Amino acid sequence: MRIKTILFVAILAFFYSCGSSKKIPISKYYNYDKTLPLSDSVEVIQDSTDFQLSYITYQSVHNKMVSGLLSIPKNSNKPLPVIVLLHGKGDRKTVDYIEFGNDLLLKSGYAVFRIDISNHGDRIENDFDFDLTGDTKYRTREIITQTVFDLRRAVDFIESKKELNAEKIGFLGISLGGITGTIFCGVDKRVKVPVLVLAGGQLNLMFGKKALSTETKDFTSIIEPKNYVEQISPRPLLMLNAENDDIIPPMMSKLLYKKANKPKEIIWYPAKHHTIPIDKVYQEGINWFDKYLK
Repeated sequence: MRIKTILFVAILAFFYSCGSSKKIPISKYYNYDKTLPLSDSVEVIQDSTDFQLSYITYQSVHNKMVSGLLSIPKNSNKPLPVIVLLHGKGDRKTVDYIEFGNDLLLKSGYAVFRIDISNHGDRIENDFDFDLTGDTKYRTREIITQTVFDLRRAVDFIESKKELNAEKIGFLGISLGGITGTIFCGVDKRVKVPVLVLAGGQLNLMFGKKALSTETKDFTSIIEPKNYVEQISPRPLLMLNAENDDIIPPMMSKLLYKKANKPKEIIWYPAKHHTIPIDKVYQEGINWFDKYLK
């Protein structure tokens, strides 16, 4: 059964790639008014000998307020390189695997800025199923598009802080955070080094028999990672994926990687989506940041 599914996905991907247009009107979708006030607030909530942790809020587009946490190591020279860290679907900026990554990045000398994805964590406004193919598909798509804007505004916030080096911004996103981050890093050149974990492309394949329809292509166009990943080059891209991923089919990750331009690298782990060795993932990410960002 699994072989048939993989074959079906591969055939759909081939025909979709052959018939896809480069004239999709999405290149400027994520532009926004740069004069929009940040209206940010910064509240120190933890101050230890090693780091300072602040609770951040700022205004994004569509009159949305974004909540975040900024961790700044104390024993490193300022201004500091900073990593924007983004969680996956259904989680929040304080979920265990994000806290774990935050601690490792701090110990490696990076400031860390983590936000909640739209309608997640502190930002839950409506309780509905995240489902791109069902009745809530438009609201689901808006979660992704809004978060891309929120991430761009996060960079605006970083640029406003003298203790952070806006010329050395990295990104690490996991699962939905990696998919959303592909779009974000594609449209925002201020992010110098992207690391995408458990991400994939060709989202239309989730629509089964409707995968090749014009309606599906149009619907997914503004959130399709493959439409943006080429724009990351010449910045160095690292992808970290699970060989037996049961959430994001490995074929989708391979298609996304193939679409990306050099410099790029992909590392595969013999694991499923939720069993990927997170300690090794973060260490590879830190190695990538140390090589290209510091």
